[in-house]
Amino acid sequence: IFNHLTQNTPFITIIFGCIHPTTKQLKNPNSFLIPMKLGVLYSGGKDSTMATYLAKKEGHEIACLITLHSENSESYMFHTPSIRRTENQAEAMSLPLIIKETKGIKEDELKDLEDAIKTAVKKYNIKGIVTGALHSEYQASRIQKICDKLKIKCVNPLWHKDEFQYLNDIIENKFRVIVIGVSAYPLNASWLGREIDSKFIEDVRELHRKYKIHPAGEGGEFETFVIDCPLFQKPLKVTGANFTGEGNSWRMELEIR
Repeated sequence: IFNHLTQNTPFITIIFGCIHPTTKQLKNPNSFLIPMKLGVLYSGGKDSTMATYLAKKEGHEIACLITLHSENSESYMFHTPSIRRTENQAEAMSLPLIIKETKGIKEDELKDLEDAIKTAVKKYNIKGIVTGALHSEYQASRIQKICDKLKIKCVNPLWHKDEFQYLNDIIENKFRVIVIGVSAYPLNASWLGREIDSKFIEDVRELHRKYKIHPAGEGGEFETFVIDCPLFQKPLKVTGANFTGEGNSWRMELEIR
């Protein structure tokens, strides 16, 4: 397993998603947005990183990243494995990072998220938030409420994208993404450190067929970490990892230099 982690590579993000009800039916509601200054809800995983990449390609200015450090490893809202390594990813992208601690109590953690976004609005004058949501109505509706309350936009570049096309886009756009957490049968510790490549997509397609595993892991079936992508000015070097878990629930805390 550890062989996957002994390479020099860059670091990236994850995001959470939302979409306004009146634009949900559109294939790409964000295509109507004029370029603006945005903050990114960032977890270091593939979704938030890819969403950042796409938002930048659409002409938006990425002003900052926003990361929530949750004490609750079972948080419904926030990614937790290797979350403190987002500092390395932010440095690789030369972007400021806002960090907010939260106890991760369901629904109460949304107040902490709102406070973090308020900080970004005040400090960086952002006009909207980027999320990496694909299909999660749970995350989408809650983040949208916060954005509506603060009178800012919610930008969701991945919303309703075909999951398998998305996985192929990760490879085609030269993202290097590894699995750092699993939490669903029949996934186990052998998946930790696996990189998203053509064999990974083939295996996930079979798991989806047999067990209804979400191909992109949006149901929490697996968590990822971006170690390289076009946004990074330099690669990150993974120097080690700590593994914890049992059965079909495992996580990996990366050591980065």
